[in-house]
Amino acid sequence: MRLTTKGRFAVTAMLDLALHRETGPVTLAGISERQQISLSYLEQLFSKLRRQGIVESVRGPGGGYKLGRLVAEITVADIIIAADESLDATRCGGKGSCGHTTYQDGHCMTHRLWSTLNQKMREYLDSVSLQDLVLQQYGRETGAARLRDQRANTMDTL
Repeated sequence: MRLTTKGRFAVTAMLDLALHRETGPVTLAGISERQQISLSYLEQLFSKLRRQGIVESVRGPGGGYKLGRLVAEITVADIIIAADESLDATRCGGKGSCGHTTYQDGHCMTHRLWSTLNQKMREYLDSVSLQDLVLQQYGRETGAARLRDQRANTMDTL
């Protein structure tokens, strides 16, 4: 199983949107600039996110995108799935027809292992909300600011 760039970029872009939502609709150009993601790629991703109700578009001057649901109600799994990202570690897409030697239940001998991994990944990604990521980011920024202040104070005393 591999999470592709599409899923990673979708989560990153949604986190950027959530972090900047207080100032009104967020432009894709702004996300593109801050996150170094191609604008055309973001347009494709946000089209998919909009169809799933995760974001809403706001037209006209001052337009852009806003969250389609509360930040606490959007999970990482929602974002990845809306971006058409697969969370399947099996070779067979969960069907049991991977082409390898099959056993009594019709699946390859490691099918249960990969199916269980799929379930655990989905459970974990469903347990992490966009709000959790926002709070983690605020914690990082606060910690970095504290560290800068400490360094400045140290330099003042030298």
